[in-house]
Amino acid sequence: MIAAAVAGAALSVVRAPMPSRSQWRRLAVVSVGVAVGFPLLSSVALQHVGAAHAAVLAGLMPAATAIAAVVRGGERPSRGFWLAAAAGLVAVLVFAAVRGAGRPTWADLLLLGAIALVGVGYAEGGALSRTMPGWQVIAWALVLAAPVLLPLSAYSVLVDAPQEPGAGAWLGLAYVSLVSMFLGFVWWYRGLAMGGVARIGQLQLAQPVLTLGWAAVLLGEHIDLLTGVAALAVLAATGATQLARAPRRVERHSPAQRIGQAA
Repeated sequence: MIAAAVAGAALSVVRAPMPSRSQWRRLAVVSVGVAVGFPLLSSVALQHVGAAHAAVLAGLMPAATAIAAVVRGGERPSRGFWLAAAAGLVAVLVFAAVRGAGRPTWADLLLLGAIALVGVGYAEGGALSRTMPGWQVIAWALVLAAPVLLPLSAYSVLVDAPQEPGAGAWLGLAYVSLVSMFLGFVWWYRGLAMGGVARIGQLQLAQPVLTLGWAAVLLGEHIDLLTGVAALAVLAATGATQLARAPRRVERHSPAQRIGQAA
């Protein structure tokens, strides 16, 4: 809700034009995926599983994003891309198994649902960023989600408020609200639009390892040899996806457009 307020103010300051009807429909997909579905499902799941557990499962996000890019964005990645992406996915799954992420629970199902939703939201937002500025994509998506976010936020503040949150909690809230939920998307959607959703989305393969790295820096968690080896494997696979041939886009035309092209 904080991010939605900031986004609304930014749109007002620059007097951003209202999206078209077709853009509103696509923004609704982005909103459901990244502004409501992923934050809500992942937050509930994180009440029952550890951050490291969730970070490992987040390694599935690149695969979800690539599939959504094929279905929603009409992209056709090369065979080399899929091989490199599969290698990265295997590295993440092996890492999860060896680290002992635990037996699947209903919290895992929530995380998988969150990953599926965010993949669709990334793909739709990346494709939409080809027709409007990337920061406006996430800004309008947040504004569109505000009617859903407002009652949830009110409940959190008035009924289920945390007891005596410390400075770290307030800093975490500020970072998640302003960076993770808004500013980060400005560059993320721009990158997806420029380099292709499927290919750029594979950069998320580094997220589980980076999350564990920041956990060591910020929380003092120990990073063992296995984590270092997994980091190298995942980052190598990520680099390979970026070297693969850029994905080919398949334009979808209406019957009238196809008749006109034939003529």
